[in-house]
Amino acid sequence: MDTKVKQLTTQQLIDQGVALQAAGAVDSAREIFQRVLDREPRNAAAHYSLGAIESGAGNYLQALKHIKQVMAVHPKFALAHLALSIVMFHLGELEKAQLAAESALALEPELANAREHLQTVQLALQGRQQAAAGNPAPAQGSQAGILASQGLSAQVQGQHEQAIALFQQALAHEPDNFTALYSMGLSLSSTGRSHEALESFNRAVAGSPQMAIGHFAVGKALQDLGLAEASVAAYDQAIETDPQYMEAYTNKAALLQAVNRHHDALMTLVKATEVNPHHVRSLEGQGLLLTQFKQYEWATNAFKHAYTVDPEYPYIEGNLMSARLHNCDWTDFESAREHIFEGVRAGRRVCSPHTIMSLTDDAALAQQCIEIYAADKHGPSMYTLWNGETYRHRRKRVAFISGDFRTHPVGYLLIGMIERMDKRRFEITGISTGAPDGSDLWKRYRCAFDHYLDVQGKPSLEIAQLMRAMEIDIAIDLSGHTEGSRLDVLSHRPAPVQMTYLGFPGTSGLPFIDYLIADQVTVPPEYQQFYREKVLYLPHCYLPRDTSVMPSPVTPRRSDFGLPDEGIVFCSFNHDYKINPTMFKVWMDLLKAVPGSVLWLMKLNETAHANVSKSALEHGVEPSRIHFATRVPAVEDHLARYRLADVFLDTYPYTGHTTAGDALLAGTPTVTMAGSSFASRVALSLFHDLGLTTGIASSYEDYFEKALAFAKDSFLRGNVREYLRYNVQAENWPVKAERQAEGLMAVLDL
Repeated sequence: MDTKVKQLTTQQLIDQGVALQAAGAVDSAREIFQRVLDREPRNAAAHYSLGAIESGAGNYLQALKHIKQVMAVHPKFALAHLALSIVMFHLGELEKAQLAAESALALEPELANAREHLQTVQLALQGRQQAAAGNPAPAQGSQAGILASQGLSAQVQGQHEQAIALFQQALAHEPDNFTALYSMGLSLSSTGRSHEALESFNRAVAGSPQMAIGHFAVGKALQDLGLAEASVAAYDQAIETDPQYMEAYTNKAALLQAVNRHHDALMTLVKATEVNPHHVRSLEGQGLLLTQFKQYEWATNAFKHAYTVDPEYPYIEGNLMSARLHNCDWTDFESAREHIFEGVRAGRRVCSPHTIMSLTDDAALAQQCIEIYAADKHGPSMYTLWNGETYRHRRKRVAFISGDFRTHPVGYLLIGMIERMDKRRFEITGISTGAPDGSDLWKRYRCAFDHYLDVQGKPSLEIAQLMRAMEIDIAIDLSGHTEGSRLDVLSHRPAPVQMTYLGFPGTSGLPFIDYLIADQVTVPPEYQQFYREKVLYLPHCYLPRDTSVMPSPVTPRRSDFGLPDEGIVFCSFNHDYKINPTMFKVWMDLLKAVPGSVLWLMKLNETAHANVSKSALEHGVEPSRIHFATRVPAVEDHLARYRLADVFLDTYPYTGHTTAGDALLAGTPTVTMAGSSFASRVALSLFHDLGLTTGIASSYEDYFEKALAFAKDSFLRGNVREYLRYNVQAENWPVKAERQAEGLMAVLDL
């Protein structure tokens, strides 16, 4: 054997040792790993495996030496932190075990068995505290205690069936043993037996109501079963029992948000930070909710506080940048942006997909950011519902999944296409995951689909099982990585073919999404390498349009909106977060180059308004030359007021999508730019679809020159208006809409 071993490489030795370890030949595996260490004393893989072997044999001090060697070489290896926690737990160092488990989860939040192990450690700590307070837990030296301890050992090794059997034996001796009941509930939950887990947790709480962790477990089990109100009550009981139980606050807040009780969720997190002002997860939750309420200044403060406490906290840097962009707060913009890029390149969780779109036109960097986020948020499912079965349907069954079948940009864009689908060829289902708003648009969607399913609040697995029972042939997600997305439904593979379209301008980065629907402008063939999905090309513009909604024939007066009767009106109705200091400087240079001109923006929040005014002054422009448009009730009137603008100024790198389409629909000359990212090419796609080349810029300098040419040449503006008027308001426009629907149906025919 010695001669053969010497001939093997170190990696081959490790592979051989791992195989022996998995086969239960522990002594032989130990010998192999020791030989590796004779060659390479700091080999982390060998130390980690030896640590696991010694821990499994109960040699915890020896295991500790090996685990410390691993962490010296790889301090951010999550499994090593978990192994350290397990060893410390068995050595009775419960505080150190808790810190190590928390470190493991901070490094890898979805690490298998880590959260269950942490809860076991917390249980042991709570039992120790109860004993110190004169209310001792059941004696661990009793037969029940011995069996429960053996069950815990099996549980932390992931041997849940063995653990359940040991806990049941412990309960035969002592039916109210909290440790056995609680821990059995964790193992039952880990094996998918949710109802039995809830029963075990309820028994634990009934026997030991003073244990906050038991109430928390009941709340989590009820939440997993979709019983929201009962879950909230259980979390409240956990908080009442232990006001310092921060995870009870954050779980409760997440649940309240999931059932659209956003204000209650915010108040829950406010209470959490009253108890612990530096609790990062609660601060992050406050920031995200305040963003939903459009309270961006308060959101910025919450994210800034969280970033100060823990600058490595996942996505906190990107969340802070996003809130600042909504405020048009460009403090240290370039350095902060570059720091985010460095984090993405290093593979860290620093930025959400939506925010990266506002920061770069680099498709490769955007892909890397999205794939980091996707892998973090959407791990592999325990269930694969479609397993290769062949369906034979007379009509192809297509399901569209969205929370936006209502008054929303996606809702406005898609409805005409859905209504035009050929019901003789396709049986279409709308799966609504959002709250209905009762609008006329929502009613149109209910009538447009063959089947309309309101699944708001239902667990993802239940929705996926429903889709599988319906034998859906093609499932199309319309949200991507945006707020309210339910991509996790498709993680269970309910359909043979799964796609994403329209709601998110980029790759999903997910293995269970097969196709991305785009066009050859938004994703040219040479850019397909930046998309995990196979790209399906529509023959026309990827962005559809409902041709039943057109600008009002009545054009309002400029004075109706506080605009000057004379002079050039530059307009940009894109979202505030799409504005950046580089583009804003170009706009200010245009105002200085065109006397009497004004810039017309969509109404901003007060902080953004103040920051824009301050920036204008710094560029030598009087803030009164910037005007703000408030919302009007009818979309037709909103579209008509675009005619009051002389030039629409697109944003970059996140260009206008719906807004750019609105400007072109109203006949307003538009200037845009394009990069390699999807989000930076949507306006360009609109231009190409209309056959329009005037207004496409290749750089910021070119952008300035083209906008200035429009401003100075009324004849040029008139030609573009006339061209757009013919293409979008005459017979060509409805024909294009019909062709878009035909294009989608051709794509779905695969």
